[in-house]
Order: sequence, then C-alpha cells, then structure tokens
Amino acid sequence: MLNGKKIVVVLPAYNAARTLEKTYNEIPFDIVDDVILVDDASKDDTSELGRKIGIKHIIKHQQNKGYGGNQKTCYQHALALQADIIIMLHPDYQYTPKLLMAMSSIIAFDVYPVVFGSRILGMGALKGGMPVYKYIFNRLLTLFQNVLMGQKLSEYHTGYRAFSAEVLKSVPFDTCSDDFVFDNEITAQIFMKGFEIAEVTCPTKYFPEASSINFKRSSIYGLGVLRTSILYRLHKWGIGSFRIFKN
Repeated sequence: MLNGKKIVVVLPAYNAARTLEKTYNEIPFDIVDDVILVDDASKDDTSELGRKIGIKHIIKHQQNKGYGGNQKTCYQHALALQADIIIMLHPDYQYTPKLLMAMSSIIAFDVYPVVFGSRILGMGALKGGMPVYKYIFNRLLTLFQNVLMGQKLSEYHTGYRAFSAEVLKSVPFDTCSDDFVFDNEITAQIFMKGFEIAEVTCPTKYFPEASSINFKRSSIYGLGVLRTSILYRLHKWGIGSFRIFKN
C-alpha cells in the first residue's frame, strides 16, 4: 500500500514458466498488496509454478482468449479485489519490476491517473535488443497516432502499464479486441475520456524466453493500430459513432 492506496499487480501469462519466478521475486511487496496471475491456457506449468512460489490469486483460462482477453480477466479481478492502482507486468521478464514503485507513486500521489513504461524514452529499445523493423514500426505508428489523437506519447505499444481504478471503471475495456490491438484500443478510450497518461523511461530486454510476435502478427497489429486511430479521429469529429467509445 502506498499513500493509503491498494496496489494490485496483474500478470497476463502464456507459457511463462521459465521467467515467472524471476519476475515475481523482484516485485516490491513492501508496497504491492496483491498479485493476480491469469494463465491463458498455457501449455507449460505456469499455473502450477505460480502456486508453488506463493501467488494466491491464479485464474486459468480453459481456452486461450488472446492477449486482450487475458487483460480483461486481469482487470476485472483486480477491480473485484478493490484495487486502487492496477499495474500490468508481463511475467516474461521483458520489463523490470523495479519500476513498480515509481509508476505506483505517480498515481498514488495524484500526479497522473495512468502511467506507461516507455522503451523509447532514452536509448533503451535498440540497446535492449528490439528488432530494427519493430523499432521503425513503433516510431512510424506512434507518429501517426499522435497526429490523429492530438497527443505526444513517446510510444503507444508498451506492455508495461499502470492505471488508477477510476480509469478502468470509466472506460469500456470489455469492448476492446481480444488480440494485441487491445492495448491501443484501451489507450484510445483513455484519451477519449479526457485522462492524461504519464511516461517513465523503461529499459527492455529481448531474449529467447521473452514473448514477442512475429512479422506477420506485427503487420496485422499495425493495421489494427491504424484503424483504431482513424476511428478515434472520426468519433472526435462526430462523423461516426463506434462501439469501443461508448459506455
């Protein structure tokens, strides 16, 4: 707990047995009150390992629901635990848990209601092993999104995110995609509601055990990002009305 706020870390997992324990052991439990592991029908022993290392809240999907579907379960259960601050941390150890204190503090002390860990601020992305084509896609997509959404984020594509409960209760994240574009759709919803997003510099690690989508999936994701940004602008202009922006 920090400044009287209950902090819950959610771990959206798929075949994360090789990195889960290392990630979990670096979580600062002096401020984190609960951890939720959502196992998206992993083929390894992710859930069993989670129990072994002491995670109390474990949900296992019987069928794979996708990255976005996993997050929906994460956030629903975190809100059910009466969390004030919910932080998504990937259990593949691509993002360091050592930033949980900084990200939590920004929300706990009412500076910003949402915080993203940015791999682009500073020089962390390529240095950490991000493939060059992904870096280029990241920069081009972010430029396009900033223009259409009227924002100035350094990146929209990070998987390290912290939210106040107020934000997650305000946006209809259940209407977002169950695939990877969920992250962009919920970001658009957040901006549509008038919330601001802070960013902190975050190093990243690319290694064999870290999850990563291939070129084909990246291309599909990129098209989804473009679509989300266009729908956001059309909705803002009143030219169209779209489900993901309705409560």
